[in-house]
Amino acid sequence: MLIALAAIWGSSFLFIKVAVRELAPGDVVFGRVLVGVLALLPAVPFTVGWGRLAAELRRHALPLIILGVCNASVPFWLLAWSEKRLDSGLAAVLQASTPLFTALVAFGFSRSDRVIGGRLVGVLIGFLGVVLLVGAQPRGDVLSALAVLGSALCYAGSALYAGARLREASPIVTSFGSLLIATLTTLPLGVTQLPDHVPGWKVIGSVAALGALGLSVAYLLYFGLIAGAGASYAVLVTYLVPALALGYGATFLGENVTASAFAGLMLILAGVALGTGTLRLPRRAPAPETP
Repeated sequence: MLIALAAIWGSSFLFIKVAVRELAPGDVVFGRVLVGVLALLPAVPFTVGWGRLAAELRRHALPLIILGVCNASVPFWLLAWSEKRLDSGLAAVLQASTPLFTALVAFGFSRSDRVIGGRLVGVLIGFLGVVLLVGAQPRGDVLSALAVLGSALCYAGSALYAGARLREASPIVTSFGSLLIATLTTLPLGVTQLPDHVPGWKVIGSVAALGALGLSVAYLLYFGLIAGAGASYAVLVTYLVPALALGYGATFLGENVTASAFAGLMLILAGVALGTGTLRLPRRAPAPETP
């Protein structure tokens, strides 16, 4: 599940970059979530059924509204806006900081996900990589880089929130409900920014892929991971996504993999590994007792 999710989300940065070449960020986000919610409809009768879906949507209405805004509407717009200027691979590397923000948010949100000791050192190392990447950007691109970090913060808080408030909800209910809210909240901006021409097939195909694969399929996988293994495990997908996104960008868009991007990625992933407890610092052996 984790590998499939990483492959899908790694390609999302590529599709966003292609889409924003002709569309405004508001249109990309609205088209993305609209396709995503429509693509989930055929799965409802075979999973929870319409009756249970309606009942769970009513039961979890408030958490789904919060999740739809904080895990879709806002971060999707920030990411689409940032990729107007940033390479898709760089955006993916910056978003790899999501588990680091998860650790920070957990200090005031979830006791079970708090980090201390060596894990806290990992968080600091990871943010050193973030500072390196942001500092390496031209002055005009710094705000775009910060926008990506804003999306990472949204994802981190949303993952913890979903794990705490929506653990009992079916993954398809969480996915459908949050995307439905995102569709409604992004509708006004999407309509006002509609282009005056029909976009090319690559742009239309990219928006469709973002919704059908990057949301409907990926959300089922993602919230299934959160419900089954917890938020801290689900965000481990961040290990795989940036490397795949860098490869997609270099292969299909001709983007350069810079030394600063590679160094920042290594620091961020090392920090994530330590911060999540996947990698542990060796403990100093106790000094032998003198006779």
